[in-house]
Amino acid sequence: MSKLSEKPPENLTEQAAALRSQEFSLEQRRTLLQIAHQAILSGLERQPFPAAPSLPARLAEPRGVFTTLYLPGDLPGDLHRQLRGCVGYAAPIAPLCRAVAETARAAAFEDSRFLPVTKQEALQLEISLSVLSRLFPIRPEAVEVGRHGLVISEGGRRGLLLPQVPIEHSWDRETFLEQTCRKAGLPLDAWRKAATLEAFTAEVFGDADVEVPR
Repeated sequence: MSKLSEKPPENLTEQAAALRSQEFSLEQRRTLLQIAHQAILSGLERQPFPAAPSLPARLAEPRGVFTTLYLPGDLPGDLHRQLRGCVGYAAPIAPLCRAVAETARAAAFEDSRFLPVTKQEALQLEISLSVLSRLFPIRPEAVEVGRHGLVISEGGRRGLLLPQVPIEHSWDRETFLEQTCRKAGLPLDAWRKAATLEAFTAEVFGDADVEVPR
């Protein structure tokens, strides 16, 4: 089989902008990010999730969502953020507002790659939300870097990478497919063979986009 080649994006800013669709208004984005921050802060106090305010119907629809936490760089203006946790639901198993609260708290305290977030860190966290479309089958040659997230599964193994991941690492299409296989614990060429390949799109936004008040 011929190699799938795709030139890494020359302008990562333009590619990243393609991830930001307009399904949610500025105020709705701000509300979801505030829910995420509040879920983490209340978790530090071992309190239940804060009562959800009156929300637009769109924010109560079941949706898949991933919450990613970052700590800012060490120096003022440092663009190199430190990943501090990432947990999500690929399937729409809960209302979006609830899914954001649950995944934010899980990213802060249950991501096995990291120690639980401290109070000091919680006050510095930058949060990014990726609200997912439903999964759909896709052929490898149809995968678009910067547009599609991927899910690869075979047997009991399953790996997922968000659309922004290949942008952050300047991966081409084939590398993106291979790294999703790696995430699933599968051989890097499993996407060429019996593995099931699915895609999704995501609306991605974070604190810096909406100036969430602290």
